[in-house]
Amino acid sequence: MPTKTYQLLQKKKKSILELWMKNQLSDEGLREDLISNEELRSQSDELVTALVGNLSAENFSDLNSDEWSPVIEILGGIAITRARQGFSPRETGNFVFSLKEALLQVLQDEIKTDPMMLFQESMKISRIMDNLSVVTFETFIKGREEVILRQTDEITEISTPVIRVWTGILALPIIGTLDSARTQVVMENLLQEIVETGSSIAILDISGVPAVDSLVAQHLIKTVSATRLMGAECIISGIRPEIAQTVVHLGIDLSNIITKATLASALAYAFQVMRLEVRKVNSIQK
Repeated sequence: MPTKTYQLLQKKKKSILELWMKNQLSDEGLREDLISNEELRSQSDELVTALVGNLSAENFSDLNSDEWSPVIEILGGIAITRARQGFSPRETGNFVFSLKEALLQVLQDEIKTDPMMLFQESMKISRIMDNLSVVTFETFIKGREEVILRQTDEITEISTPVIRVWTGILALPIIGTLDSARTQVVMENLLQEIVETGSSIAILDISGVPAVDSLVAQHLIKTVSATRLMGAECIISGIRPEIAQTVVHLGIDLSNIITKATLASALAYAFQVMRLEVRKVNSIQK
């Protein structure tokens, strides 16, 4: 890159920033609900300062060099932040592409008298910004994956609550598909609660499980076995007619497991095992 070109961009840093801000603020998709104009300007100023200050005749094509580390670090931080704030990939991409437009516009205004030089330098700037765009998207995707994994873990924890319905009796309603990862969470939560409460009966209610196949059945059997190893009896409730037919059709053996059609039936059975009796009081004495 000719000396005067990168020096030109360094001298025109303020113009680049203002043109870039103009491009961003004029975008109809600007998310003012996620980031204020002051925060946007601060991010933009930091990136432009690092970018134009890093350009030289030697490093314009090698983003793997240590000299580009500050720029990539700033851009990566912005991408991660935007992923966590809820920006879309398109919105994050436009952030970088609008900077590219600003850089090319400044070049065109300053060296328009030399078309060949303008073309060559524009191509070099385009390569730099395209590579930085790839870095931005890679980092943004990693950030989104972290958010999704965290949310998945939180939802899993929320969707598998262990309820103490009576002294010595626990209930765990399962809603949604029961896969290997969720089975592990179910077992951990249930076994931990058995230890903490000293409960002797656990009810697994699968009323909210849409379908039971051989894999789901195996997960349930594993949970029951783990519960028994902790010294507690496990009851599976919520066996709907269609689930019963599926279990029989698949040849799944649940004969060693106590099953009930409803949670109420399972609770009544648990009371019977624990020799508890619930009576209806006809009148309340004052």
